[in-house]
Amino acid sequence: MGSRSSHIALIPDVEHIRRETGFSQASLLRLYHRFQALDRDEKGYLSRLDLQQIGALAVNPLGDRIIDSFFPNGSQRLYFAGFARVLAYFRPIDEEDATLRDPKQPEPLNSRMNKLRFAFQLYDLDRDGKISRNEMLQVLRLMVGVQVTDEQLESITDRTVQEADEDGDGAVSFLEFTKSLEKMNIEQKMSIRILK
Repeated sequence: MGSRSSHIALIPDVEHIRRETGFSQASLLRLYHRFQALDRDEKGYLSRLDLQQIGALAVNPLGDRIIDSFFPNGSQRLYFAGFARVLAYFRPIDEEDATLRDPKQPEPLNSRMNKLRFAFQLYDLDRDGKISRNEMLQVLRLMVGVQVTDEQLESITDRTVQEADEDGDGAVSFLEFTKSLEKMNIEQKMSIRILK
């Protein structure tokens, strides 16, 4: 296999990444191989262009926003630790892990609350802690495309913001966002089974 060996020791900082993400060593090794496959030029990091080659992201209406989440603070390079960290949000929640969790440790990246934080930031483009009507409209437009008229889309946006906006400020805060999704099985909807 040459430079693309299957040995876990080749992963830089593997034990730290395992503790932070909750991934098993076998899962980390699979993810590392995927990371290497995406890094066609063997640079040791991924660029936005590398992630745009992933078919599922290319066809996802929120693909660009998801890709942005891999590059916080305007960074241009994604190393393996960051790659694994973002994918950890999509790791299924293991009920056994939840009951054995040390309360002094940080909440796992794949917890319900962290999954909601991740989803919220896909909407909150300006990072002001609120989803404005305009931000909601942009996301809905991406999701439905040309299937509805602009008037219908504006009506859906207004109704969505109105239903979630408990304090009447015309925007949806993170707390309001979590309340509006309290009946949704976010744990299942934001999980990718292969990421155990």
